[in-house]
Amino acid sequence: MISRLSVLRDFTVDRRVWMLTAVATFIGAGAALLAVFLLRAIAFATNVFYYHRLSLAMVGPAGSNLPRLLMIAVPVVGGLLVGLMAYYGSDKIRGHGIPEAIEAILLRGARVEPRVALLKPISAAIAIGSGGPFGAEGPIIMTGGAFGSLVAQWLRLSDAERTTLLVAGAAAGMSATFASPVAAILLAVELLLFEWRPRSLVPVAAASVVAAALRIVLLGAGPIFPVTLPANFPVGRALVVACPLGMTIGLVAAGLSRLMYACEDAFEHIGGKLHIHWAWWPAIGGIGVGVGGFFFPRGLGVGYDNIAELLRGNAPAYLLIGIIAAKSLMWAFALSSGTSGGVLAPLLMIGAALGESAAQLAHLPVQAQALWALLGMGAMLAGALGVPLTAILFSLELTHAMPALLPLIPACVGAYLVTSLLMPRSILTEKLARRGHHLSREYGVDPLETVYVADVMRDLPEADEICTGTAEELPEVFAYSDETCRSVAEQMAVSGVATLPVIDRQTGKPCGSIGLIELLAGRRRAIRRESHRSRAMNPAAESEAATASSHT
Repeated sequence: MISRLSVLRDFTVDRRVWMLTAVATFIGAGAALLAVFLLRAIAFATNVFYYHRLSLAMVGPAGSNLPRLLMIAVPVVGGLLVGLMAYYGSDKIRGHGIPEAIEAILLRGARVEPRVALLKPISAAIAIGSGGPFGAEGPIIMTGGAFGSLVAQWLRLSDAERTTLLVAGAAAGMSATFASPVAAILLAVELLLFEWRPRSLVPVAAASVVAAALRIVLLGAGPIFPVTLPANFPVGRALVVACPLGMTIGLVAAGLSRLMYACEDAFEHIGGKLHIHWAWWPAIGGIGVGVGGFFFPRGLGVGYDNIAELLRGNAPAYLLIGIIAAKSLMWAFALSSGTSGGVLAPLLMIGAALGESAAQLAHLPVQAQALWALLGMGAMLAGALGVPLTAILFSLELTHAMPALLPLIPACVGAYLVTSLLMPRSILTEKLARRGHHLSREYGVDPLETVYVADVMRDLPEADEICTGTAEELPEVFAYSDETCRSVAEQMAVSGVATLPVIDRQTGKPCGSIGLIELLAGRRRAIRRESHRSRAMNPAAESEAATASSHT
């Protein structure tokens, strides 16, 4: 007989969470080391491509003494190398990194090939080190996730447990890169886990904390982009304009997503007509990067120095215009070519430039410009990725500017609202949709979890005549009257039985039956809550009507 829970619980969790948490701490440490490796590899590649030296010094392409015309060729060489690695190694290294992690979770049982874990960081280092206008966070998230997946596969865990450890590695990679342990956990929940349960949240949190602690030892403590705002900083004006500013940046975020995928469509269309294999596309994308770098050298590479300057306020006009115009085009064109790079850093930079440009047009002082840049940065992330909570916490962890918390909320939520209305999918999930995989990212309690068997079952007046035996004589598959309909649906799915007898837990006697038709009552109740509109002057009468509706 199938074992039954004797007590209904708020959360479904068992003792295996201790084992997963222990493994996740190991994965967190490994992902932190991989993040450091990738950052050093990007620095090494930048030194090789632009300074012709073997060094791990953190430098940017803009400071190189290479002739401008020669700098055009460098991203082309990098794109060519990435294309060859994707063709002869694995095409899974192409793209942002985060969509590939989502795809591994949803479609491949959280299984990542070992060669992806090896080739992804190397290809990203080459792409970014040769001037690619990308962030390192996407590849780091994919690399950390691949490490977590490989450990889980070696341990022969279940699909759900592999997913937890893959996401733990991804969150640890982000936490180590940006010194943002809380935002990394929230990103895992909002974008990767597709659930909020102790069995997954606890291991992911453990991995993120371990990675953040190791980051302090290996790279130093945060914040990465400090913004100094006094505790008594007047945020009243920013609070008034925060939501309109966020909504405006949400429009830009929607435009950037459409721009990038329009470029991708152009690559598909032109490449197909001219019979150009996709392995050559990153080199073609490198031409666009090189031309953009010729006119705006500071658009090359990750550009963390640009973000830091924007968040200090009073950034020069050429930097603002260059980021909004040139950086956006370079990033969209290059990423749509299928090279390896992330989206977070470019989005942060473009959002900060938009916010500071608005502040300068309003002739605000330097500190206010820095605050508006911070608001723009968070709003762009919330709108483009569809992760408002992550955007708020991420902006605070990057800057430690706690006085900005209040205006950050309406700015990020405003951008999120606009893009949710205008865009059917975020800039990350659109790639999955184009591969034929729809993804819903709304979280809610299963309606069957709020309906009990006793509320919808068919009564059996002759129950006493059917069975008067003890619990040992109960049928193999049955439902208790005080169970939720969700647990009954799971019983049906496991046993393959469409109708179950209902047993009273106290007496051990049958009291009814429940089938698929009765399970739809929970769904009908949820639909009614969404669609039925009334002026409920009498709450008791409204409750009775709802109960009657669930039985019809």
